[in-house]
Amino acid sequence: MSDKNKVNIRIAGKDYTLVGREPEEYIQRVALYVDKKLNTIMKQNSKLSTSMASVLTAINIADDYFKARESIDNLTKELNTLREEIQGLKDENTSLTNENAVLANKNTNYQLQLAKREAELNEVRNSFKREKR
Repeated sequence: MSDKNKVNIRIAGKDYTLVGREPEEYIQRVALYVDKKLNTIMKQNSKLSTSMASVLTAINIADDYFKARESIDNLTKELNTLREEIQGLKDENTSLTNENAVLANKNTNYQLQLAKREAELNEVRNSFKREKR
């Protein structure tokens, strides 16, 4: 399995060698995150053993994970709601576009009828004027 990376990291002053498929930069970033969390907990209570601080760090990281997961779930729900709303608006737009086309067609027909009636009216007026003379 040559696509695995072997990365040396340091957490809480201890060196570890990690092996993983992710890029070295990613593994280093994860290790730095864990190291910062662990150091924060150890600074808050210097009487904690490393193993107790590690457990608290794991709980904090799990809390971060669950909060991020919940946020993703909420954002996914919101995205789906917005997609449905967009689809509804697209459907309404299509319906209104079709209705507009029908009304434009009716308007054109009414304008033609009006022009026809005006022409007929002008003929009647002209005819009436000729008869009056």
